[in-house]
Amino acid sequence: MVNYWCRTNHLDPHPKRRRSVSSERDRHRDAPKVDNDIIKTELVTYPDNLNLKDVYYFLVAPTLCYELNFPRTSRIRKRFLIKRLCEMIFLLQIILSLIQQWIVPTINNSLKPLEEMDYTRMLERLLKLAIPNHFIWLLFFYWFFHSSLNAVAEILRFGDRHFYNDWWNSESVQYFWRNWNVPVHQWCVRHLYIPLRHWGCSKQLSAAAVFLLSAFFHEYLVSVPLKMFRAWAFLGMLGQLPFSKFVERYLHSQYGNMAVWISLIIGQPLCILMYYHDYYVFHYHKT
Repeated sequence: MVNYWCRTNHLDPHPKRRRSVSSERDRHRDAPKVDNDIIKTELVTYPDNLNLKDVYYFLVAPTLCYELNFPRTSRIRKRFLIKRLCEMIFLLQIILSLIQQWIVPTINNSLKPLEEMDYTRMLERLLKLAIPNHFIWLLFFYWFFHSSLNAVAEILRFGDRHFYNDWWNSESVQYFWRNWNVPVHQWCVRHLYIPLRHWGCSKQLSAAAVFLLSAFFHEYLVSVPLKMFRAWAFLGMLGQLPFSKFVERYLHSQYGNMAVWISLIIGQPLCILMYYHDYYVFHYHKT
């Protein structure tokens, strides 16, 4: 897609300016306030970018959106890199310990209430699982989006460290999904939302298509490792559409933020329990 744009601009003597995620980042990058570690190198133009070095760099770079010229830092900050690597090792050990000591016993004890459809005990297991699961999710977010991606970016001298925004202040569901995973959001905007808008689709239809694609990949990432197909993750993502409309219409300010946090705290352990029950029935339950 990017090379198609490059070829079009290369052949067109009067190319039209096209707004995209890359152009927006270029505009901010050229602003007066620029990090001192960002260096200016000779810009690469099409077709000089068609080489293995450029392809391999993009494959390992912490971004999903290809650019002809990625921002680069002048050096590798060894102290910064060591801190991120230590965080990765330390947080990973904490996450694994919490899963073994807190999550696994709670899930195993929830099988009987699920089989007997004891809703009182199911609710108790859900609430008991919600706190450690959410704590692990927060640790994993920091481990991946801050420690790991920054470590990879530092090794590659990748200058764009915009991996997340202040999603914890989200007063709407849309704000959360736009800011908690910036690389994926930018890819969806660039390669799905903007093309759909250019084809004449409405904003609502384009946003729904983005959620539909996200729902598919959420279900895919769960169903393949478990070797079974259940639509819980898919339906959970699609349920974000009416939930976002409800929050936008009836809840504002801190109440919207509370709704977003409650959906995160309750929604994830609910999916875990449903997938665990279905996995046990599908693989181990004998009739």
